[in-house]
Amino acid sequence: MVKKLRSIAVFCGSSNNVDPSYLDLASRVGTALAQADITMVYGGGHSGLMGAVARGTMAAGGCVTGVIPGGLFTNGIEAGDITTLEVVDDMHERKARMYDLSDGFIGLPGGLGTFEEIFEAATWTQLGLHSEGRTKPVVLLDQDGFWDGAHALLARSFEAGLLREKNVSIIQPAKAIDEAITLIQAGFTHETPAFVTPPRNKGA
Repeated sequence: MVKKLRSIAVFCGSSNNVDPSYLDLASRVGTALAQADITMVYGGGHSGLMGAVARGTMAAGGCVTGVIPGGLFTNGIEAGDITTLEVVDDMHERKARMYDLSDGFIGLPGGLGTFEEIFEAATWTQLGLHSEGRTKPVVLLDQDGFWDGAHALLARSFEAGLLREKNVSIIQPAKAIDEAITLIQAGFTHETPAFVTPPRNKGA
């Protein structure tokens, strides 16, 4: 029986000074997740792509969970504007909570914070750190080549012997929103990844 995706975290930029096509993409991602009855998890901001994906999801009748550190940012969304807003202590707790709430991840255009979240989420799958050791795929949604450099970096790391082929595939490219959701569904499993050594039984 295929397990249904319950939630997807979206990593993206919070700047308003971006190409309007990126804001449109974020809004359309939110709409698609709502239509697929998938809860959208994100960093709790109201500006940039973060705000656009949250508003897109809510406008389409979907559910949004935002996770934001208390007192750290001034761009936090109002609690009444989304389904659930969780306030945590710091950035580390924020990321861990977003990972725990999500079955997979979509990366949209963003800056350093977005890059960090994407690669850390992928690393957690590589090391079996997600809840129950589950595989949680990362898909970089790209409409204009924004993520070409990231895929080139992964390929270069593999060629240099620094990254195994099966780990390269944790981060996948997609050109369309439906394709991104399909890729996450295909990779979503409760099984421990084959490259992770299961923990020893307590007392062993």
